[in-house]
Order: sequence, then structure tokens, then C-alpha cells
Amino acid sequence: MSDYLFLIPSLPLLGALLCGILHARGGKARDLAGPVANLAVLGSFLVAVLAFLEIRGHEAEALVYEGFTWIHTGTLLLPFKLHLDALSGFMALIVTGVGLLIHFYSIGYMAHDEGRAKYFAYLNLFVFAMSLLILGANLPLLFVGWEGVGAMSYLLIGFWYDKEGGWPAVAGQKAFIANRVGDMGFLIGMFLLFTNFGTLDVAAMKEAPALSGGVATLICLLLFLGATGKSAQIPLFVWLPDAMAGPTPVSALIHAATMVTAGVYMVCRMSFLFVQSPTAMAVVAVVGAVTALLAGTIALAQRDLKKVLAYSTVSQLGYMFLACGVGAFSAAIFHVGTHAFFKALLFLGAGSVIHGMHEEQDAFRMGGLRRHMPITWITFLVGGLCLAGFPLTSGFFSKDEILWETVSSGGSAAYALWGLGALTALLTAFYTFRLVSLTFLGKERFDPGEVHPHESPWTMTLPLVILALLGLGGGLMGLPAVFVEDGNWIHHLLSPVLAEGRPFASEGGHGLDHAQEGLFMVYSSIIAVVGILAGLILYRNGPERMAGLAKTFRPVHVLLAGKWFVDEIYQVCILTPLAALSRFAGWFDLGIVDGLVNGLGRLFQGAGFLVRRVQDGHIQSYAMWMAGTTTVVLAWLVMQLW
Repeated sequence: MSDYLFLIPSLPLLGALLCGILHARGGKARDLAGPVANLAVLGSFLVAVLAFLEIRGHEAEALVYEGFTWIHTGTLLLPFKLHLDALSGFMALIVTGVGLLIHFYSIGYMAHDEGRAKYFAYLNLFVFAMSLLILGANLPLLFVGWEGVGAMSYLLIGFWYDKEGGWPAVAGQKAFIANRVGDMGFLIGMFLLFTNFGTLDVAAMKEAPALSGGVATLICLLLFLGATGKSAQIPLFVWLPDAMAGPTPVSALIHAATMVTAGVYMVCRMSFLFVQSPTAMAVVAVVGAVTALLAGTIALAQRDLKKVLAYSTVSQLGYMFLACGVGAFSAAIFHVGTHAFFKALLFLGAGSVIHGMHEEQDAFRMGGLRRHMPITWITFLVGGLCLAGFPLTSGFFSKDEILWETVSSGGSAAYALWGLGALTALLTAFYTFRLVSLTFLGKERFDPGEVHPHESPWTMTLPLVILALLGLGGGLMGLPAVFVEDGNWIHHLLSPVLAEGRPFASEGGHGLDHAQEGLFMVYSSIIAVVGILAGLILYRNGPERMAGLAKTFRPVHVLLAGKWFVDEIYQVCILTPLAALSRFAGWFDLGIVDGLVNGLGRLFQGAGFLVRRVQDGHIQSYAMWMAGTTTVVLAWLVMQLW
């Protein structure tokens, strides 16, 4: 299969080109874009499946495709080289598989949109870029895919740029700029890697001698800065909630299976470097845990259906980085997989609700939809149970493994991080079923005379059913030892590829072993059930019951509803000073620099105007100047002789 690896990114690229041609032709030709895009991703998915099955029995081996020489300058030689091992193979299945379901869903969702052919071209390009990112055997090739998903996110978030007063276009720009900040750190980290290793091939760097502690820490922190942009962590998480301005399938694609997991994948791919720096890993763990909790608190007070899910994504990504930071890289990838299933399900379910409610997104104006949208209701409930970590769902197993790996990583810091993770899990279960209750339970809070909720077409509900089944059964990938001895399949799959390291182990262990893992699973179960029951009890009859509590604790509610005013703080502390600095720079450039240059030019222009009067082409003038000059010279000589 090595010779066919190039088909995984190439087929979506070809599909994008064909969709672009169909868009240019216009008319009925645009209706073919959906099937063409779906066939392209289907072909990519089938190749990924066959390639993964080939390496499945040989986890330590990899399939490598090496094509043309891409860059050859000085000592830098970079071929177009694709690498599929257990990690990139698993990610390829997630990207193409979930991406295929989102493509299929989009046929129904975008059926009446005039720009649907262009939309499917962008969607195919997104899958192409993400496939290149995960299969790239060297960092520059990975970075091409990294930038590609950033560019496509800009185009897809701002797809409806002319709606809502141009807000989607602004949201796309915000995503693009926030990612560029992180990408600068990624680029500097790559430069330092080449300086120290003399190569940017990941396999070659993995086999090279370890770096010194300070250099490894600096490089890891720079790479992690790139990850905070792409995967929406503190301080660069602010773009992701605004990405909801795009079509809902785009939200599912960005938030579930592709772009936002790129940072987690990169950290896991470079795990051999991160384990060389306990300091960097501790930073990753703390940033992940704090981001998870911060986003979880914000989700408590949001009314917009997609905004709640967006902040939930930020929070779940924090869990993944928490796992990376404590050295549980396989647990992070496990959660990437399960999260792709249930978060795609929830976003597509939200899209089904919005479609059935005639574009209404405010959960406070819904209620009672389970009677009108039974398939969407059941599948959304399954997704909510997975996100909340209800026992035996996929989200329960992956989230519990992260919490267990955190608390068992050693030292008091591990207990503190577990506490943050457990509190976040409680908040997650609560706000998830707050959303479920407000949307589907209780009385109808919309006007039946104006809004007529209805179930979505089968092209939208079929992906929901498939994702619901995957959400329920996805936990089988990582069953803990308390269920099946030596049964954590994904850990065994990834262990030959991922490095091992415990940043807090130097503080000494605390006596925990796998015999106590069952006890912590009970803790996780209790946390999930308590949060679910609280959300159902307090919101099953609508938001009125909690309105009084919100008034009582108005400052807290305003703080959370205002998203901790992070955007406003950035506006005051960063954006406004930068705008003032740019205005000053513009004034200095135009008024001082250009003023001096232009003033000097005008001075010489004026002098030239005066001098050219001497050479006016008239003999009489020349005679006058000669006579006058001669008179002056003679007068001067007479004075000298006198």
C-alpha cells in the first residue's frame, strides 16, 4: 500500500478541483458537487482503511511513500514524503471517516444554497490539507497541511460573509489572525530544530541524540504555542467560539475531527521531544487543565446552541492536552477519537435542530422538540451522554482514562490537576444536560404559529445514527484493565509510536496502581451522574427556575455570560494599543519620513526652478548674465588691488 498512500490526500484535492469547475459552470451542474465531493472522500477513506489494516499487525512498522524532491537548498533536503504508522493511520481513519459523514450530511444541509459547489470544494480542500498534515513525514510538509487547514477554516467560517452584517467574515479573520500568532511560534521552533538536528525529518530527529534541557524546553514551548492557536488553548482560544458563524457542518468538521485536533496530534507526534523537557510537559498539562475549566464555566451561561458546544470543544481539547502533559499520549489520542464521534454528532444534531427550527439557535426559545424531531432527539441524547461521561459510553472511558493517568502520574501536582479535571467533568455533565433539557424537554417556548419544527431529511439523520452508534461503542477501543485484562487496544496500538514520560514523577509516587483504577472509575461515574441529574432537574421545565438564581448571583452570571470578558481584555490591552501604535506609525511614516523626503525634494525642485532661469535660451539673457558677472569679477579684483 505504500505506493498508494498519496491517494489519501490526492483524491480530496481532485474532488475540490472538480467541484470548482462545477461551481464555475453554474446551473444544474452545481448539484453534482455533493456526490463528487463525497466520492472523493470515500475513496480517501477506503485507502486509509486498507493501509491501516496492513500495518495493524506490525504496529512498530510504517508505510512510507517518497515522491519528488520538494526542497533542496544547502544542507536542507526535503522530499515529498508521506508516512503512515499506527498514529497517523488512526488519525487518517478519523479524518476521512468522520469527514465523509459530514460531507454526506452537507448534501441535505446545503441543498438550497447557491454556493454549495464552492462549499464542497472548500470542504474537500480541508480534508486534503488535514490528510497532508497527519501524513507528512517532515515538519515543513506537516506545516503546509497545518497552514492549509487554517486557510480553509478562514474560507469556511466566513462562507456566508454577507450575512449578519458581515459577522462571518469578521469571525473568519479572527480565526486566521489568532492562528498566525501561534504559527509564528511553530516556525521559530522548526528553525531551532533544524539548527540543532540538521534535519526536519521526524523519524531522523527521533533517532538523534537528545537535546539539552534548556534547548528542548524552548523548542517544545514554541511548538506548543503553535498548538494553542490551532487547538484553541489559553491564550489563543478566543477564535474557536466565533467559528460558529460558518455553516453547521463546518463547525462539526473544525471542532470534531480535523483542525482543532491538529495541535494535539503534533504534540503526540513530537512526544519524543516533549518527554525531554519535564518543564514543557508541566506547562502543557497546566494550560490544558486551566483551559478546560475556564471554557467549562463559560459554557454554563451560554444560550446559543452552537456556542455551548463550541466552548465544550475548547474544554475537551484542554483534557487532551492535560493527558499529553502528564505523559499519557495514547489517552489523548483515544479521546481525540471518541470526541470526534460524539462532538460531530452533537454539532450535526444542532444543525438538524436549527434546520428544523428555521435557523433559530437560541435554546431559550426552543423546548419540547423531542415530539417533533424524534431521531434528532435520540441521537442528540446519545451524544450528550457521551460528552457528559455517562458510564459505559465512549466519552466515559476516554475521559476517565485521562483523569486516571493524571492522578497516577505522581506527586501532589497530579492531585491538583485531577481536581481541576474532575470539577470540569462535573460542569461538563451539567451544562450538557442543561442544553439537552432546554432544547428537547419541557414545554414549547416558540410560537407554533410562526415556527413549525420538523425532522430533517434522511441525508442528515443517517449520519446522526451512525455517529450515535460510534459514540456508544467507541469506548471499546480503550477498555481499561478492570474490564478486560490487557484490553486497552489503542494503548497497545500506539505504544510503539509514542514516547513515555512522567513530568511529576520526580516528586515521588503516591502508591496508586491499577487495582485502584476501578475506584476512580466510580468517582467519575458519580461525578457524571450528579451533573446530569442537576442539569435535568433544574432545566427540564425551562430556564425560568434558574432565572432567580441568575439575578441573585448577577455578577457571576454576567461574568460567565460575558465569557470572562477575555475578548474585551484583549481589545483593551492588545488590540487597541496595537491600533494606536499603527496609527502613530502611519502618522510618523507619512508626516515625518515622507515629509522629510518630500520636503527635501521640494527644496531641490525650488532650487532647480531658480537655477533654470539662468538657462532660458535667450541670447540677450546670456549677454546680460555675462556682463553682470564680468562686472562683479572686475569689481572684486579692483577691491583686491586697492
